Amino acid sequence: MTPRTIVFDLDGTLINSLGLILASYRHTMETHLGRRMNDELWVKGMGTPLHVQMRGFAKDEAEAEAMVRTFEEHNLANHDDLVEPYLGVREAVGDLRERGLTLAVATSKRTKATYMGLRRCGFPEDWFASIVTANDVERPKPDPEPVLLALERAGEPDPSRAVYVGDSVHDMQSGRAAGVVTAAVLWGPNSHETLAVTEPDRWLEDPAELLGLVI
Repeated sequence: MTPRTIVFDLDGTLINSLGLILASYRHTMETHLGRRMNDELWVKGMGTPLHVQMRGFAKDEAEAEAMVRTFEEHNLANHDDLVEPYLGVREAVGDLRERGLTLAVATSKRTKATYMGLRRCGFPEDWFASIVTANDVERPKPDPEPVLLALERAGEPDPSRAVYVGDSVHDMQSGRAAGVVTAAVLWGPNSHETLAVTEPDRWLEDPAELLGLVI
């Protein structure tokens, strides 16, 4: 059946925040661990909430919480200087909206940073029938809860009529578990090889191909 609801991940899908994320990661590791860690360690965990990722580096929960605070402070302070739009994504999303598709967001980012990212890259909040962030769920991606909650709040009762568009393994796993069509984008930080293990239903190499989800 033709999809009628499109749910998007945020980082690496709607907005290019990789430079900001890696800068905040490096700053946090140097501040708390005294050394720079391999960027690939962080990219591998993208798509999961910040506190989940920090637990993989911290010696205990208290240190993980302190690392989250350091990351967020750096991230918010440098946000608009380092976040940028992907060429053609806003236009493609706008085309979907003009064709009557219901749009939503399901991200592992926290609420404040989510709305900052949307504004920075020119996405009006009213384009989206629902925006689900890490603050809204108990079980983050790869659990299906974020996608299912986004559908519920957007008024979509049938997951089979929805697509989840994302750039990470965790996005694809969450969408698959939610029962929606999964679409993996290749303009984000992850490669075809990395994402292939999740067997996405659709591959999108260019933002212009988003319209092909419903045509």
